[in-house]
Amino acid sequence: QEHVVESGGGSVQSGGSLRLSCAASGFTYTNYYIGWFRQAPGKEREGVAGIHRDGRTTYEDSVKGRFTISQDNAKNIVYLQMNSLKHEDTAMYYCAAGTGWRLLLHEALYLYWGQGTQVTVSS
Repeated sequence: QEHVVESGGGSVQSGGSLRLSCAASGFTYTNYYIGWFRQAPGKEREGVAGIHRDGRTTYEDSVKGRFTISQDNAKNIVYLQMNSLKHEDTAMYYCAAGTGWRLLLHEALYLYWGQGTQVTVSS
C-alpha cells in the first residue's frame, strides 16, 4: 500500500535553510510523482514543488531560485531544500504522491498524503 512520510521541519531565522524529506513506500510502479504543499494559518493549501519519478520538476513561482526539489530513487526519498527562507514561508508542509505522467501542483491530483511537518521562520 502506498505511503508517504515527511520529516525535517523545524524553526529557523529568516534567511536560513531547512531540508525536508519525504519517504515513499509501497509504490510498485514508476509513473508517479511527489509534491510538496504547504498551508499557513488562515490560508488555503498551496503547491510548492513537485518531482516526477523520471526527474521532471516543477515549482511555484514564489519559491523558484530558493527551493530545490530532488530525489534519491534508490532510497525512495524526495528532498525539499529550502534556502533564503522568509517569514511568509512559515506553514505546515505536506508531502503527497500522485500517479500518472502529468506533473502538476494541483491538490486534487494527489492521492496519498503525509501528516505534515511544521516549518517556522522567524523574522
